[in-house]
Amino acid sequence: MTETGCLYLVATPIGNLEDITLRALKVLQEVDLIAAEDTRHTRKLLSHYDIHTPLTSYHKFNELEKGEEIIAKVQAGLKVALVSDAGMPGISDPGYELVVKAREQGLMIVPIPGATASLSALVASGLPTARFVFEGFLPRKGKERKDILEELKKETRTVIFYEAPHRVVTTLKDLYEALGDRKVVLARELTKKHEEFIQGTLSFLLDYYQEVEPKGEFTIILAPPESMPATAEVPSPDQAVACVLSLEKTGLDRKTAIKEAAKKLGLPKREVYNALLKEE
Repeated sequence: MTETGCLYLVATPIGNLEDITLRALKVLQEVDLIAAEDTRHTRKLLSHYDIHTPLTSYHKFNELEKGEEIIAKVQAGLKVALVSDAGMPGISDPGYELVVKAREQGLMIVPIPGATASLSALVASGLPTARFVFEGFLPRKGKERKDILEELKKETRTVIFYEAPHRVVTTLKDLYEALGDRKVVLARELTKKHEEFIQGTLSFLLDYYQEVEPKGEFTIILAPPESMPATAEVPSPDQAVACVLSLEKTGLDRKTAIKEAAKKLGLPKREVYNALLKEE
């Protein structure tokens, strides 16, 4: 640790508490103060690792006033660690304004890297990773949302979004209407017990969530248009039937087997069901 004041930007776990790095734990242990988006949430992490550094809140509702206080502390020679509830502060979380102020004052800023939901979802999605763009959370409604969706029509890179469970269907619908059908992968509850990757097309996912309630925090990975050629092979009814029968042999009941086969093949559930009806 340096002798002068310093602002550390510390990545925290996105789910599993073991996501945190040894360097992050050392910094959180040795700084004079931790500025946290939610002190109750961060206290659970600190308690897990037996860290007793003082906490103060820093979130979007107090970032103007509290930001000035934090800058003053760093100017006075204190070492302050900024953390969000999950991942890297400043990425779809408070932190950007504080970093700008610290830069303006010529203060030392040190990033402590770690887990991020966006890149974790991207590399496991199976969609193109060479060129991508991060959009974070889309504006919830209005002209700003429409303008961004309009801009995305020209986007040729893989696009990464964050979304809350109660808004994910609306976002999928808006993407489908604005951009047409695309390959998409939804990653939810990353690094947690119920981590899940769901792949298909926008139309398939809209159909899927008519039957399944979205739960957990979502990362949406949207493929560029060229990754879904018009000649892409669609699983045949025979393949759908074979997949259901194979799943039933593992002990699944018919309803669950149909749902899992639809998910695996990227087909609407009703198409798998209809294929079985014709077979019978």
